[in-house]
Amino acid sequence: MPHSNLENSVPIALTIAGSDPSGGAGLQADLKTFSSLGIFGMTAITALTIGNTTGVYDIIKMDPATVCRQVRAVIDDIQPKSIKTGLTGSKEVILNVANLIEEHASCPLIVDPVMATKRGDILASNNEVSAYQSYLLPQAEIVTPNIPEAELLAGMTIPSPNAMPKAAKKIKDLGCKSVVIKGGYFDDWSDSNDLFYDGKELNWLNSSRIASKHTHGSGDVFSAAITANLAKNKTLFESVQQAKKIVTKAIHSAPKLGQGQGPVGYSFKQ
Repeated sequence: MPHSNLENSVPIALTIAGSDPSGGAGLQADLKTFSSLGIFGMTAITALTIGNTTGVYDIIKMDPATVCRQVRAVIDDIQPKSIKTGLTGSKEVILNVANLIEEHASCPLIVDPVMATKRGDILASNNEVSAYQSYLLPQAEIVTPNIPEAELLAGMTIPSPNAMPKAAKKIKDLGCKSVVIKGGYFDDWSDSNDLFYDGKELNWLNSSRIASKHTHGSGDVFSAAITANLAKNKTLFESVQQAKKIVTKAIHSAPKLGQGQGPVGYSFKQ
């Protein structure tokens, strides 16, 4: 059985995600976010991506058993206060991780369904989308898709912000407790508003669009910040609201690195 966290002096969170060698996204972004927010971060690596600010060129997937051994090794020794998933890498990883979390973890699960990026990288097969819908989302405290990912999960197109409420309701119907759809995808929209839905109320998280191409990893920062805040025992909506503010700060503090879509910054201590 996992040890109690009563003796721990800091909140603890686990990210189950892929590695980004450029340091801008994936588990690297998660760990930087956790650290900036006073969280002790732990990792289970699902895949090694080959890429940088200009794109993802290859994904080397970990064996599902190896992923699960990492997760078990962590939670058998140090029980996290919250867990997030990012890039899973395969249907088999989704199935195994979902079963493992259901059986051995007793904390909120934040699912960042890393299946498609704003710049056009497709990172998941149809089988993976189906596995997300059937196995991982029903266990999620919250799922945080961008617009292309929300289209895949909801099985509909989202041509404008007006379609986001319908998509949020369809995703919620898959079994997750709540969903927040990130609205920064629409280039012709002067705002960058996200939509939170918990099955009862639709709440818009409003912000102005920031004129910057350096947004690589912003989605990871958002979901990691929610994970961190839940590890601090904040309420779900409060966690989402603070995560929205943190992403805004992260984009404003981008170090402007690389030849493409550069990473966000991490000067957002609370």
